[in-house]
Order: sequence, then C-alpha cells, then structure tokens
Amino acid sequence: MAGATSSSLIWSPWQATLQQSTTTNNNNNRFYLKKGYPFPCHSVYNTFNFKRRFLSSSKYNDDHVVTASSASSKVSPLQTHFSFSGCGCSWIQDNSMVLDSPTSNVLLTSKKCSALPSKTVDVSSVSDLFEFICSGPLVDKIGITPDSVGQSIDKWLLYGSQLCRLFQLNELMLTIPQKARLYHYYIPVFVWCQDQIALHTSKFNDGDDVPPLVIGFSAPQGCGKTTLVFALDYLFKTTKMKSATISIDDFYLTAQGQAKLREENSGNALLEYRGNAGSHDLPFSVETIEALTKLTKDGMKMKVPRYDKSAYSGRGDRADATTWPEVEGPLKVILFEGWMLGFKPLPAEAVKAVDPQLEIVNKNLEAYYEAWDKYINAWVVIKIKDPSYVYRWRLQAEIAMRQAGKPGMSDDEVNDFVSRYLPAYKAYLPTLYAEGPSGSDLERVLAIDIDEERNPILAT
Repeated sequence: MAGATSSSLIWSPWQATLQQSTTTNNNNNRFYLKKGYPFPCHSVYNTFNFKRRFLSSSKYNDDHVVTASSASSKVSPLQTHFSFSGCGCSWIQDNSMVLDSPTSNVLLTSKKCSALPSKTVDVSSVSDLFEFICSGPLVDKIGITPDSVGQSIDKWLLYGSQLCRLFQLNELMLTIPQKARLYHYYIPVFVWCQDQIALHTSKFNDGDDVPPLVIGFSAPQGCGKTTLVFALDYLFKTTKMKSATISIDDFYLTAQGQAKLREENSGNALLEYRGNAGSHDLPFSVETIEALTKLTKDGMKMKVPRYDKSAYSGRGDRADATTWPEVEGPLKVILFEGWMLGFKPLPAEAVKAVDPQLEIVNKNLEAYYEAWDKYINAWVVIKIKDPSYVYRWRLQAEIAMRQAGKPGMSDDEVNDFVSRYLPAYKAYLPTLYAEGPSGSDLERVLAIDIDEERNPILAT
C-alpha cells in the first residue's frame, strides 16, 4: 500500500440503495415442502405470519423499518457510530466494496460462499433468506445447520430487522453487502455468543450468582470490530440480556502518564504516543474488569470508563468521569475489544529482528495476560491476510473525516501513525493466528477471516 494516496482511495458513504422489491411468493409454504427445506409446516406458517405481522404493525412501521411506500419520499442518511473509544467510522460508511467489484461478480458454484453472492437476494422472502444464511462462510464455524436455521428463522428475521433499525437501513431494500454484513457476519457472531453464554451459565448451580461471561474481540485497527461490538451490544439489549462493552482504549494512561512514558523512552517511536504495550493503565483495567464481573444482582450499578482521543490536540486523555456510561446488573456478558488482545510475548531476538524498538514493548507485554487475557472466557479473533490493510482502512477513515469537513490526518500523518503499530502486527499476529490468544481454550475461540473490504470469507 506504499503507493496508495487519498486520490486513489476516494470513498463514499455507503447509503441504502432504492431498488424494486420483489413480490413475495404467496405459495412459499408449498415451495418449502417441494424443495425439501427442513421446515415443519407449522414453522413456515408461523414465520410468514410473523413477517406479515411485523411489516403490517403500525408500531414497527413507525419505529423499526422504512416501508417501501415511504422510502421513495424519505431515505434517512446512514449514521456513523461515534464513541470516545472508536475511530468514529461505522461499517455502513467504511465498507468500500461496490456491486461492480470483482468480488461481487464471482459466480459461486460451491455451497459455502468465500465471496459475496452475485445475485440480489430478496430478504423479504423467507426461502431466499434461508438459502442466503446457509451460504455464509461462518455457518460451519459456529455449528449451525440448515435444520437449526429453519427452526429459528423467525429469530434471524427479528435480529435482522433490529439491526436495520439500529443502522437506519430499509430492510426491504438491502444491498448485497448490507445483507452479507448482517446475515453472514453480525447475526452469526451473535448466535455464537448466545451459545457461549449458555455454556458458561450451565457450569453453575441454580441459585448461584453467575458472573458475566467475558468475550474478547481481538482484531486489527480499522477492521470494524468496534461496530461489530456495538451491534452485538444492541442485540443483547433488545433480547433482554444485560451487557457491557469495554475497549483496551478505555485503559490508556492519562495524559500525564503518557508524558511520563514518553520521557522515559525518549527516542522510541513505538512509545511516543498511545497504542503499544506499556501505554495502558493495567491496575485500572484490572479494577474495572473485576468490578464489572461482580455485577450479578439487580440494582447493582457502576460507571464504565471511556477515553477521549480528542483531548490535548489528539494526544488523548481519560474522559471526565461524569461522561462515562453507567451499566446495571445482573450482567450476562462483557464484550471486551482491542487490537492487541491475546498477543503473546516472544523471545527478545525474535522481536528485535522485526524492529529493535519493539524489545521494550515486548517486555511490557509480559504483564498483559494477568491484566486482561486471563479474564476472557471466550474469544472472537478477526484475522487479516496482510497487516498493510490497516493502512488502507485508516486512510479511508481520515479521507472521510476530511470530506465531512472535520479534522483529519494527512496521508503522510496516516503513514506515520500506522507505522507505529505495524511492528507489533508483524511480530505477534502469526502466533495469535497459529496458536490462539494467550491462555485461551481453543474450543472457545471463533476465528473469522476477513478480506480487504472487511467481509468474512472462507479460510484459505
């Protein structure tokens, strides 16, 4: 990506596309039985009743979906999810794939899709939705079968509608990338998380205080992990399961602590700014995580720290405690995300071969298992083929910021920023991908390969 510039990466917000909706077949029940899909007759009938009630209800038409009749007169702009911790870009805006890209034009011949389908699928048709879900690259990984999809198709419809509401999408007019992001990525991961919570809860006796399950999300910067966690948190709340979200960004040193770290490591570019191991307040993170895991009863509350990256001209500082969100027990799950979660220290000579400045970072990393990784019960590891993707993703985000009239880094500043993280990616990602996160049970690790457009693909 060394030759990439802002002019070669012009990037437009991903907005809902108005297209002619296909009429749903009134004989879908007969179609399922003829095609041999694994739906009991009553399940198909109830699913169509659910869909009919959902779309005809004035409550849901007003609050959850944009109907076809209203879409032509008003299409809400897709909102970016901003947070103190995230970079401020959602998957709706930062997915650079377009429908005429090589990926979307591939004619797929296998049952599982390693690229996005080339045929538009009308998600208002349950038969098409069933086929679309079962073609996803995560189906085998999360252990779902056509039978289980058929039995729970109403839940998939509900989750999809809820996410459309969250991201202000018209569920009747989803583009192929939007469908894939919902039904091949976010919802399958949510289903897997639900299974992990059930497994966790089963280990306790009736009447026990069950601590929340901590799920770690290890994923490179810019790949969409913050928005994935945002979507999962929303789905948990809509299904009446209390959740909390934290990021490793929330545990950065204060501005004063960063200044001290910079002085103590003068000349080391990897510790000049926040990011690498050594720039986090580990005792503070332990205190926060342990307090969250104790929220097991009704009425128990605590505020969750957040970090303000805009403070001190972008150097950042811990956000004022009055702005921290409050969570209330009993928590079922804690979603913990970060770009370096699960990294394992390596022999000194190995990291020095990547970058001599990485030696002190590697030494600092030795304390991170006890502070973070040991608290994580299950893992989602989002894998990329080439760490240079991070540069492209960051450049896209900054271009979007500048085009929106907001302060953004120049191309050279992006290159400098990413260069401070690439040594750690090059050193630690191979071990993370080959052996799993530090101290993890591989039976409870969901590894997801994504492409440069941030879409899940079959592992190669």
